[in-house]
Amino acid sequence: MSASTLPNATLTAAYEAMTPGSAALAAKARAVLPSGLAHDSRHFDPHPLYVARALGPVKWDVDGNKYVDYFGGHGALILGHNHPDVTRAIHAALSRGTHFGACHEAEIRWAELITQMVPSAERVRFTSSGTEATLMALRLARAYTGRSKLVRFRGHFHGWNDHMTSGHINHFDGTATSGVVDGVSDNVLLCDANDVAGITRIFNDHSDIAAVILEPTGASFGRMPIEPSFPGVLRELTQQAGTVLIFDEVVTGFRVSPGGVQAALGITPDLTTMAKIVAGGLPGGAVGGRKDILDWLDFDVAKATGHEKIGHQGTFNANPVSAAAGIATLEILASTDACARANAFGAEVRAKMNEVLEDEGLKWAVYGTYSGLHIFTNPDGADIVPGRFDAAAFIPQLMSKPRGINMPAQVRMGMLVNGVDLNTAPSGTISAMHGEEEMAITVDAFRATIRALRREGLIG
Repeated sequence: MSASTLPNATLTAAYEAMTPGSAALAAKARAVLPSGLAHDSRHFDPHPLYVARALGPVKWDVDGNKYVDYFGGHGALILGHNHPDVTRAIHAALSRGTHFGACHEAEIRWAELITQMVPSAERVRFTSSGTEATLMALRLARAYTGRSKLVRFRGHFHGWNDHMTSGHINHFDGTATSGVVDGVSDNVLLCDANDVAGITRIFNDHSDIAAVILEPTGASFGRMPIEPSFPGVLRELTQQAGTVLIFDEVVTGFRVSPGGVQAALGITPDLTTMAKIVAGGLPGGAVGGRKDILDWLDFDVAKATGHEKIGHQGTFNANPVSAAAGIATLEILASTDACARANAFGAEVRAKMNEVLEDEGLKWAVYGTYSGLHIFTNPDGADIVPGRFDAAAFIPQLMSKPRGINMPAQVRMGMLVNGVDLNTAPSGTISAMHGEEEMAITVDAFRATIRALRREGLIG
């Protein structure tokens, strides 16, 4: 079912008509889960989508509707769903056991691949998630420097540990969010991305900065983009101050290029946080970086130097099944053009969607870099040209909550009704498996969505 089969229905009514199974499951979930959810970004009115299966670049919901998938496992699935080589590796690992409570050979091969591919990764420590990786990176930086302060950038997401909550979607003044004590937030300094004068002033005013962390393509995989020169400015400032520079490559690692953003830019941070693709789409994360910093986790180095080793446990660190998926995925990325294919699809689909906007006379924009896709719905009616949009100038708007009609959610609704799943930004991540058929469906869905929104009187 699609909007075309319900020509007089609103997009919301069409969505409700095609997803009764999702609606029923959502009602059941609300009895046992807060808001019926396991992840905030899956919140969607009138109810979230419930998926039954997936393959390559597509997935099917519990009602049998098929969607081109740009959620992409929250960015984890650069090779799409159920890649045969990755699936075989997972099945083989499962047959040997899911948890040994001991070291295993696969964790060595996994770490070797990371050190070969990621320029900053002289040593690697595995975690179970990206949130744990950013927490460990900060702890390493503080131990190594003997300092307390962390510099972050407004809008950038680094997981949900206490140091990373303010300034992401709210509390842009740096005050503590619900459940976080003031003492934690007091040691976090917030800055606006691309603000060279602001970050320079922070370094001039504070001599106790342990680390600077950022998403190196900008917040939400470039939805709020970083100017190309800004990471270089940070590299120079942190080196001068003896501060640890952390690239959060949880999304960009092994996606922008096999070596991540740092390989593409030629800028090597001191530490890199990884998750998602690093574990082949299974639970898993890692911190990679300079040996002298990772040495704070080393028993022998601690004994030799007399410093207190950082303790680090984690029941599922380097889980053998995640390791198998990670190895299979990284070997494919290292030996093929998968990243380049996803990036090329991204450039083409963005251009074609902007052509739709020009044809329809709508001053929105589709933008992004590499394998990212973002739709700007221009809430203030700025005079923009779709194919020449500079998102960096609109970062304050992108960080604010929608006023009146939640147009990004309406766009996602329209795309779902027409067979495409984006996240609610609306944004998406592209896999190497997306091809011509998915391109055509996406462009047609975008045109149909715009026309449906016009019929409803939601846009001019």
